[in-house]
Amino acid sequence: MATMQIIMLAVVQGVTEFLPISSSGHLILVPRIIGFQDQGIIFDVAVHLGSLVAVCLYFRDDLYFVLKSIPSNFKLNTAEKGPRLFSFLLIATLPAAILGFLLSDWIEVNLRNPIVIASTLAFYGILMWVADSMGSKKISLDDMKFSDAIIIGLSQALALIPGTSRSGITMTAALILGVKRTDAARFSFLLSIPIIGLASGYKLLMILFNNISVIWSELLLGMMVSMIIAYLSIGVFMGFIKRIGLMPFALYRIALSGFIFWLFI
Repeated sequence: MATMQIIMLAVVQGVTEFLPISSSGHLILVPRIIGFQDQGIIFDVAVHLGSLVAVCLYFRDDLYFVLKSIPSNFKLNTAEKGPRLFSFLLIATLPAAILGFLLSDWIEVNLRNPIVIASTLAFYGILMWVADSMGSKKISLDDMKFSDAIIIGLSQALALIPGTSRSGITMTAALILGVKRTDAARFSFLLSIPIIGLASGYKLLMILFNNISVIWSELLLGMMVSMIIAYLSIGVFMGFIKRIGLMPFALYRIALSGFIFWLFI
């Protein structure tokens, strides 16, 4: 790939991964609209790894708080905040991890197309708008229940469908359950760590075991650009959602959906 294409797609990934507008959808659509050859799933994995590093760095204090309490104190039903949050993240990761392992190849072949993306952008954009407007936004992360984590985890599995947005659907589910906006975003971002790590690790193993030829310098450049942009995007989004909410992102999704239908139908 040309250097400009690598940088452009990495910026798209970095900006959209943690905004509720679907990074996978944009990575599929941007090459088609601009005229680039599809970069393929291997490059997508690289830029997702960049986003993973970014979220780990941004939430390093939360991550350390969770991980340091696991070896000696972890119990599934504990009242201690660190192990409790870890168990929430574990429970919420399982549905998407299992379904992703079983269905990822089928989804890659059958659902990676503009019409699916436009449909999911619009539908979940409207749902996000409703959730942000009507959710009570009273529950903190410390007050969440295991049933809340299960529901959010089930919603995350829907993000296997391109255009849904992993961050968007998990924040929407949390808001429907009454979680505060900033806590919904924080849990969604922390939840991205295991699922992006598992998905990227699986794809990397497939690359290595199948001796797929890759240009590592291109992947490294994409990963680094994605990491920097994603880190900056998280900070901007956390301030934005606290003051304004998710309505602008819902409107963007609906507008983008209409543009895609106009362009490809």
